[in-house]
Amino acid sequence: MEQRLEIGLLGPLVITVDGRSVVPSAAKQRVLLALLSVNLGREVGMGAIVEELWGGCPPNGPAAAVQTYVKHLRHRISQSGDADPKEVVARGYGGYRLGSAMALVDAREFEATVTEANRALAAGDDARGAELLRSGLAMWRGPALGDVRQGGALRAEALRLDEVRLAALEARIGAELRLGAHTRLVSELTALTSLYPLQENLHAHLIVALYRSGRASRALEVFRRLRSTYVRELGIEPSRRLQELHQAVLGCDPTLDPPVPTLVSV
Repeated sequence: MEQRLEIGLLGPLVITVDGRSVVPSAAKQRVLLALLSVNLGREVGMGAIVEELWGGCPPNGPAAAVQTYVKHLRHRISQSGDADPKEVVARGYGGYRLGSAMALVDAREFEATVTEANRALAAGDDARGAELLRSGLAMWRGPALGDVRQGGALRAEALRLDEVRLAALEARIGAELRLGAHTRLVSELTALTSLYPLQENLHAHLIVALYRSGRASRALEVFRRLRSTYVRELGIEPSRRLQELHQAVLGCDPTLDPPVPTLVSV
């Protein structure tokens, strides 16, 4: 019987088999399950498992410890219903594999949605692109794998997913600015630039949103604050693009004006 496996990586780890959670409370077992989850359908070798669990300080006989963790995971899965635990956590030639033909992974769904959104944006359909990006971003429940102790592989995957999230957020805001939503975006961008004080794209979006909302002096203040942070923290000036945006605000460049609403004939 095929098991319905659902995996949530976009926040605290969530894994259910036939609707029942199988995420353990024990830290090492949780790490192992997370590692198998981000490699869904692919065998993870024993060496990679040991490295993720213990780094450079494994215990004596680490393979036996891993087998014990797998045994506990399979026991939890066996309690979730009719699922065959040895099919959900399968033994391979040199490691273990988490797999199910009916697996659903929020991270994969998110990235597929972002890809579709980027195609819409590239075709000039900002409304469709923004809608898709809002839908994808709504899948996030917090930092990726936020409740799992992360070694090298899991940390790299969490950082990658967080970067995709940030890029999607920037793309969504850019599309909404082109659609004329500058006034509504000011408060969100103010919070985001506080959260990401070195992120140029978000600051650029905030400068544009403020200028288009009739708050040019505030837009200039945002640039001055970013420049001060860059010089103090990094010892460099903001990029040429940001400096040109600053000059455009100073010169009331008409290219910064809000988009003209599209008239719809009836």
